[in-house]
Amino acid sequence: MNDKSGGVGFCGLLTIVFIILKLCGVIGWSWLWVLSPLWISVGLTIVIIIGFVIYYKIKFPDDPIDWRIKF
Repeated sequence: MNDKSGGVGFCGLLTIVFIILKLCGVIGWSWLWVLSPLWISVGLTIVIIIGFVIYYKIKFPDDPIDWRIKF
């Protein structure tokens, strides 16, 4: 049995609902707000990544971060 989870998450489902409501004329929001679950989740992810980098640099100030991929 395949136990992989997949599909549309909460933000994706909310975006789909907002798009359907916009196209049906139920809501009169601008497209910026209709697509807001996508850009809010992307922004939150970026903030979390930046937070981890700042934490790493505070915790290990002399350890340089090597951004190159090592094979």
